[in-house]
Amino acid sequence: MTAAIALTMSGAAPGGRPALPSPAGDKSKLGSIEKPNVEKAELTFYDAKPQGSGGGALGGERGKVEFQFNPKELTIAKAAKWERSNDAKAKKAGPPQFSGAEPCKMTLEMFFDATGEHDGSVVAAVEKLFQCCVPTEETLGQKKPSPPLVKFKWGTISSFPAFITSVSAKFTLFAASGTPIRATCTVSMEEMPADLGKQNPTSGALAVTRVHKTISGDSLASVAYAEYADPTLWRELAAYNGIDDPMRIPEGQVLMLPSPEALATGAS
Repeated sequence: MTAAIALTMSGAAPGGRPALPSPAGDKSKLGSIEKPNVEKAELTFYDAKPQGSGGGALGGERGKVEFQFNPKELTIAKAAKWERSNDAKAKKAGPPQFSGAEPCKMTLEMFFDATGEHDGSVVAAVEKLFQCCVPTEETLGQKKPSPPLVKFKWGTISSFPAFITSVSAKFTLFAASGTPIRATCTVSMEEMPADLGKQNPTSGALAVTRVHKTISGDSLASVAYAEYADPTLWRELAAYNGIDDPMRIPEGQVLMLPSPEALATGAS
């Protein structure tokens, strides 16, 4: 089993690999009545610790917002990017090429209710969520100001480190003074990529070099345009791949496609 992509679980079965759910359900406790210990979900906030390749890591904890009522559902999305190089004269579409994984995205709802107190606790909770969409005071004076990172936790389950992309608060009940005492918040977050580290032990490069297998109709200029949006980079691409005759690219040749920075410097 590979490492978890979206949710991790602590306290798993021996070996760290929980079994898949039984189609017939758990019959081990039939006949016994146990009141489950209800764990409250929470969003925990952390300082963002910048990393070398533009990713981020969790720094010190800076607070949390607890769920008054556990969410009824979570939406987690993960997608892959595929690209095709099509030839206008070809009868069939070109083969798809994997060009990278999209970050995980999570959407959830948080419900706050202060009808028993009629105080400003709902406003305070919503404001905490809004503050996750703006840079922290500690980073405002830095070159790269950043908001806090967050992590969803619910009992033994915890999500990927993420940054909040949007918060939508709908106030549905108010006290006589006008203070909101009930609100539903929709929170969307996106995975913060971690530092991938050095991918090439000989060069120390931080970026992943992709590859492209040429098909009929490909040229260095067309590949440079598709990859870098600049067809004039065909010379650099030829030099990077050690191609002596850039006007003749045989079908099926594998081209190395480095990052724009590595292409400009000729690092391999």
